Amino acid sequence: MPVFNVDQLESVGKCIFQAVGAIQKEAEIVAGLLANANLTGHDSHGVIRIPQYLGFIETGHIVLNNEIEILRQTKSSAVINGNWGFGQVIASKAINIAIEKAKSTSVSTVTVQSCNHVGRLADYAQIAADQNLIAMLTVNNHGAGTRVAPWGGSEGRLSTNPICFAIPRESHQPILVDITTSVVAEGKVRVKRNRNEKVPEGWIIDANGNPTIDPNDLYESPMGAILPFGGTVGHKGFALSMVVDILSGALSGAGCSRESPKKLGNAIFMTLFDISSFVPIEEFYQEIDNFVDWIKSARTAPGFAEITIPGEPENRIEQKRRKEGIFIEEQTWQQIEESAEKVGVDLGPFI
Repeated sequence: MPVFNVDQLESVGKCIFQAVGAIQKEAEIVAGLLANANLTGHDSHGVIRIPQYLGFIETGHIVLNNEIEILRQTKSSAVINGNWGFGQVIASKAINIAIEKAKSTSVSTVTVQSCNHVGRLADYAQIAADQNLIAMLTVNNHGAGTRVAPWGGSEGRLSTNPICFAIPRESHQPILVDITTSVVAEGKVRVKRNRNEKVPEGWIIDANGNPTIDPNDLYESPMGAILPFGGTVGHKGFALSMVVDILSGALSGAGCSRESPKKLGNAIFMTLFDISSFVPIEEFYQEIDNFVDWIKSARTAPGFAEITIPGEPENRIEQKRRKEGIFIEEQTWQQIEESAEKVGVDLGPFI
């Protein structure tokens, strides 16, 4: 089973994307963020996506080296047309625009349409947190990717509709919340399929609405569906999913989940808050430290050694994978090798 370091994975992606015509800067951004997703344990948003992106490039779904366009803006807001470039490139530009506006107006909101898959939302939220800003980001699938059943439904009507928050801390990593409003991200089901593993009970249903642990049931025709998060109270995840769909789709002009959208992608909603416009930054940091200490002071439940806060598990996985390497399942690596061979890239130096 192949094991790599993060630099190797980034180099693999960079070479493959440049081989199909991406300029160096764009290839570096996309490959770097994919590799970072693997590094932090989110393999569903990592290099497993390389073959998928190459397919999108081949069909013209991803338009290489395209410029974004600001459709409308105020001092504190903007609506961006990504012109169907790489999602990671578009989202990186959008978060920097939002940061600049938040620093001058206290709060900013930026939405994005015509954007491909952006990868892991936490990467962009972290950029804002590093600038002492609180970040909230959501995406839908540009009206497509309706693999999630509504509460009480037996077929897909929503995308996984993730929501992300980043809250900076002075001497610690930010508090990072990056969750789908479905039980699980579709990519995690894909990872299970590539590893020939069953999915946990409660993740998906088959085409007849029956619970299943076979990941293939999500992809074979007729397709099954992912459930909204919440289990027996899944109406809560479903409700939040609808809000995410509206913020991401309706405010960007990309549209909410629907039948027969033109393209699959990510429509983005991001709002940033300049903490110092509300309270002194030192006071805020002290309040968050006190709050985290209070949370962690609770007695642990049976089976738990400690209480971890959002973002800590990823930080620990990153430290471990930097030491031990990043495991890539055989099927995923084979797909990457086949993609590389197709575009004339020799992966021998990376193995």
